Amino acid sequence: MSTQQTMKAVGLYQYLHAEHPESLLDVVIEKPVPTGKDLLVKVQAISVNPVDVKVRAPKAKKETSPRILGWDVAGVVEQTGPDCTLFQPGDEVYYAGSITRPGGNSEFHLVDERIVGFKPAALNFAEAAALPLTAITAWEALFDRLGLSRSKENNTGKTILIIGAAGGVGSIAVQLAKYAGLTVIGTASRPESAAWVKEMGADQIINHNDSFVPQLNAIGLPHVDYIFCLNSMEQHWQNIADAIAPQGKICSIVETDQLLNLTLLKNKSATFVWEFMFTRSMFQTDDMIEQHKLLNEVAQLVDTGILRTTLTEKLTPMNAASLRQAHARIEAGRTVGKIVLTSPE
Repeated sequence: MSTQQTMKAVGLYQYLHAEHPESLLDVVIEKPVPTGKDLLVKVQAISVNPVDVKVRAPKAKKETSPRILGWDVAGVVEQTGPDCTLFQPGDEVYYAGSITRPGGNSEFHLVDERIVGFKPAALNFAEAAALPLTAITAWEALFDRLGLSRSKENNTGKTILIIGAAGGVGSIAVQLAKYAGLTVIGTASRPESAAWVKEMGADQIINHNDSFVPQLNAIGLPHVDYIFCLNSMEQHWQNIADAIAPQGKICSIVETDQLLNLTLLKNKSATFVWEFMFTRSMFQTDDMIEQHKLLNEVAQLVDTGILRTTLTEKLTPMNAASLRQAHARIEAGRTVGKIVLTSPE
């Protein structure tokens, strides 16, 4: 066990544009000590999500101590808190952490064991780090919020439209929906993103910049039973309302500053529901352990070849310069799959 008292991390004091040299800084902070149900994890790889970019986005607020971002980690358990029962030192793990606590862009990281899974054995740390936040989001959206059965027989003939299918969440949602037996239509607007969505297993591709219904009609679908929105609610809301089947279900992960007209769904008795994968950790819900369970199930699906990592780009080392580069790429809104950071062996 390491005896060091400090650790390297990447943090911010000011909320600045990603290209600004002080938007993310290399810092040295105190190494944390696990208590309660916390694990102390030696971080081996991290990945970057749109939530990192949203939190870092320019605003007037300033921090007196460095704020550490990062909500995707793969690593090795270094030490366990006195109340831990699920893991022991040496276990290889992956998880997405809690948005209400310091993030994982650091040498070591504290995380509640109830939201941690065993790393897929078939993946290295970089490949595993691409998965947790997006896998939790997609799993909860499909199986908890939309109420999809995980039995293929129950989903025969059912269709789902995934808006923004080439991104991190979309890449895993396409795979999970196919695993559950649905016909999957993904949206993409560029040849490279369309090719990626097909590679993930989508049955059909439509362009999210054009009206949905004519494109669905062209592939023989009058409407879809489920819609999972991962991009721009205000842009797509009318198309969503038009494309959803009577008594269909819609889930979104993207907030909007505009008021949405829910009355558009009334005549169809359609359901609208949110998914936010930090809800369980943020509110310490009684079922927090479900994220531990689902990450373990995702690992089994990876290890049996049903799911694959969504890693598309790897940056080294894990430092401020690499993270600024990753943030800028995600901010541009044209990434496919996931960007992961590791340090050289």
